[in-house]
Amino acid sequence: MKLIGSLTSPFVRKVRVVLAEKKIECGFEIDSPWTPETNVPNINPLGKIPVLALDDDTVLFDSRVISEYLDNVAPNNKLMPTPNRERTEVKRWEALADGVNEAAGLVFLERKRPEAQQSADWIARQEDKILRGVECMADQLGESPWCMGTHFTLADICVGCALGYLSFRFPEIDWRARHPNLARLYDKLMQRPAFAETAPKG
Repeated sequence: MKLIGSLTSPFVRKVRVVLAEKKIECGFEIDSPWTPETNVPNINPLGKIPVLALDDDTVLFDSRVISEYLDNVAPNNKLMPTPNRERTEVKRWEALADGVNEAAGLVFLERKRPEAQQSADWIARQEDKILRGVECMADQLGESPWCMGTHFTLADICVGCALGYLSFRFPEIDWRARHPNLARLYDKLMQRPAFAETAPKG
């Protein structure tokens, strides 16, 4: 089994954290679809990372699909509850965190275009999604120790990866000062080896 992705993608980090928390051995091949020499489109027709290549040559893509597969393939350290209302809540957290990541990624890519070609309105729209998404995270977390209340789940992994990406790419947002409860959650997550060892680099 081999994971293909970059060291900076929050979606790849999510899968890497899941692998570490589940104690699943997996190779890691660094590749970014934004480099000229990338092989990602030859593996994933959508040209996105992460991609998980299974031993039987099956290829899985999309971090949500991969994370759910990994949680089911190993019974230890369950990160998602069985199908019920609680599972839906975990997936809701995941959708919120992924939405923040997607908006942040769009801003990052737009800013890499020549300044004359950039759309200020487009950037502002995505930045609004980021700020609203983070505020929603903070409101939903409240004073709970974890996103789902008393226990660590995939929801915390997703939120942690989103917050880590914002700190890495958009330090000017300063979500820590605005939302101390999210800062406490992220600091707690960073004490886990799975998070400390996958912090974005670039």
